[in-house]
Amino acid sequence: MPGYARLALVLLCLVALGECRRHRSRKKRWSAPADTHKPGSPLSKKVSDGTKSKKVKTSHLLRIDEHDFTMRPAFAGPAVPVGVDVQVESLDSISEVDMDFTMTLYLRHYWKDERLAFPSATNKSMTFDGRLVKKIWVPDVFFVHSKRSFIHDTTTENIMLRVFPDGHVLYSLRVTVTAACNMDFSRFPLDSQTCTLELESYAYTDEDLMLYWKSGDESLSTDDRISLSQFLIQKFHTTSRLAFYSSTGWYNRLYINFTLRRHIFFFLLQTYFPATLMVMLSWVSFWIDRRAVPARVSLGITTVLTMSTIITGVNASMPRVSYIKAVDIYLWVSFVFVFLSVLEYAAVNYLTTVRDGKDRKLREKARQQSAAQTLPCTCGMSHARTMMMDGTYSEADANSLAGYTRGSIVPEDSSEKQERMVVRLSMDNEAAGTKKKGLRGFRIIQNTHAIDTYSRMIFPGAYILFNLVYWCVYC
Repeated sequence: MPGYARLALVLLCLVALGECRRHRSRKKRWSAPADTHKPGSPLSKKVSDGTKSKKVKTSHLLRIDEHDFTMRPAFAGPAVPVGVDVQVESLDSISEVDMDFTMTLYLRHYWKDERLAFPSATNKSMTFDGRLVKKIWVPDVFFVHSKRSFIHDTTTENIMLRVFPDGHVLYSLRVTVTAACNMDFSRFPLDSQTCTLELESYAYTDEDLMLYWKSGDESLSTDDRISLSQFLIQKFHTTSRLAFYSSTGWYNRLYINFTLRRHIFFFLLQTYFPATLMVMLSWVSFWIDRRAVPARVSLGITTVLTMSTIITGVNASMPRVSYIKAVDIYLWVSFVFVFLSVLEYAAVNYLTTVRDGKDRKLREKARQQSAAQTLPCTCGMSHARTMMMDGTYSEADANSLAGYTRGSIVPEDSSEKQERMVVRLSMDNEAAGTKKKGLRGFRIIQNTHAIDTYSRMIFPGAYILFNLVYWCVYC
């Protein structure tokens, strides 16, 4: 039995020794695959594993944990100079109703913070994204009179921080801002507007932070492709001055000024031409028969309502200002011309009605006088003739007989050979027919009233004169 136990123990040791050798060969094959390649092959060089290299954290390199970045650089010392430059990417919209504008721009700040200086053999800068901004001090610049603003965050926050070895810092961000613009519409739509975007430090006065344009007028750059549908961008320029607040003090303020001139062609097509055509259309009624009441009244009412619609449409797209705009002057004068054309026909129609009433009374009077008897009388005149008159004769005709008295109507001696004239006041059918034809022709001539005749010249002349004065003043 001791011999068998000894033999089993030897066999067990041999098996364990074989397993150890097999495990070592497998580990060597997987841990050193490059040894199997020939020395001349490209893969014979040993590839360094970057994951095993020693890393230096940004906070250690910039020594962020060693300083208190809640305080500005050179705290309790001179003011920190912060240079600013702006690149305008787009001018998105101009709103007359809200009196504001929307602009997208790249805002860049430049300053020096010696706490962020780091050693570098190549003197190269380091660039970071917005996550480091929350750990260091940055200028607290804001937009004065802004209504809305935001930093773009697609696909990540559009913030860039670049630190140089000597401590200089470049802080850039892409922002869209909507700011107020005080507009003067007294010359609208023939106006030019100047809007301003103002930048200022919120907390630091001019004793702590000196905000300035980094390169003067060249600090502001724009894209040549910027355009607006209603405005022509004339110029961009920069200014700076101090702003005073009674409770906090003086602050440096930077201004981005740009001038816009409105395109007039859109308003010519949408406002001025339709208004002018409506005024000209109202003049057509002067050539329509004054007895065509439905035609002239409907034409006048249509032009008045159309002018009211044009005025309402223009004012709907404008702020409710308390002063008169240039377009208001043109539209309301045009409205007055249209309204006067309606009043002109009202006057013509009234005078026509009054004259027709008088003519009716004269005809009735003539009928009553036609029943009078014929009165013969002989008058001493150079020659004798017979005059047929009806009851509608004028007073001048009757007065021509006033000098002949009844005493002069006597038979005279034939030897004196005086001529006789017999005047008979009678109404026969032939005389009555002749008189009616004359009255009918007189009425046809008088169908075009004198007011219409004068209006055909006065209305166009006055409107042309108004247009000359208007465009000379506002253009």
